[in-house]
Amino acid sequence: MIVRWELDQLEPLLAELGIERPFLVASPRWDQLGLAAAARWTEIPSDRIAVPDGVDGIVAVGGGSAIDTAKAASAASGLPLVSVPTTYSGSEWAPSFGVRDPDRRIVGGGSGAKLAGIVYDPNLTLTLSREETVGTAMNALAHAAEAMYVKGRNDEADRDAREAAMRIAAALPAVVADDKALGPRKTLLLGASYAGQALASAGLGLAHAMAQALGGRYGLPHGAMNALTLPPALKFNLPAAAKEIESYGDALGTDDPVGKVKSLAKLGGFERLRDFGIPEGELDEIAEAAAARPGAKANPRSASAAEIAELLRSAW
Repeated sequence: MIVRWELDQLEPLLAELGIERPFLVASPRWDQLGLAAAARWTEIPSDRIAVPDGVDGIVAVGGGSAIDTAKAASAASGLPLVSVPTTYSGSEWAPSFGVRDPDRRIVGGGSGAKLAGIVYDPNLTLTLSREETVGTAMNALAHAAEAMYVKGRNDEADRDAREAAMRIAAALPAVVADDKALGPRKTLLLGASYAGQALASAGLGLAHAMAQALGGRYGLPHGAMNALTLPPALKFNLPAAAKEIESYGDALGTDDPVGKVKSLAKLGGFERLRDFGIPEGELDEIAEAAAARPGAKANPRSASAAEIAELLRSAW
């Protein structure tokens, strides 16, 4: 993967990759950037994206929904993808993707995107709301936590996850305190990048399985759901991954990683699942869906649907 910083490096990167006629996947809000493209796709998210004839690469500008939409197009066409993330999830590093309809409900997923490059620019994050800033950073923080203890964990992922956790924990409060400061935003993007690398190397766990089940059912923001599902998942996994979770806490600068994650989540106003209108009576069904997801199966401690339902109730 080729990584560049600052948007003015996008055109040189495309030239380096031999992309002359890019297919731009971005919502209309990014028209202001004036990026050259041979074709455009503006429905974000989309479960019906189609790659037109005559393009030789894909450029995605936006958050996880835009990048996942572009990943689906890349996997279907075999074209190389260059991502320009405008949020902090780090998912631009993983070839897997979720497919959502325009109402943000999950209708499928896959893998096999041809990831070729990433361009980071903290200036593109300045218009993010506090909720989006904190939510997407919490998604990255969950990527880092789970990479340290899922079944696919490895030494490289551990190193990347620790780097991610240190940077995100340090930078997120500073970004919230001063939403125009570019220095902390660059640090937060770098932390998200490390978290994405850890994700790509190790995979996802139970927190993400619950977040995906919640977001997919109700069309809720994936980052916000991770902010609320990571603390109970960490608690649940302590008997099976105490050493790894302690190491995660060290990277966060605390001996109470669960409490630290909760305090960071509160910066975005994320405290209870009920605040998002999730009916308590449907938690058992959500738990069944979460238990069937790959992240639950890769978790270091086996979790039944009944146990997951109790975790969801603890966050409700």
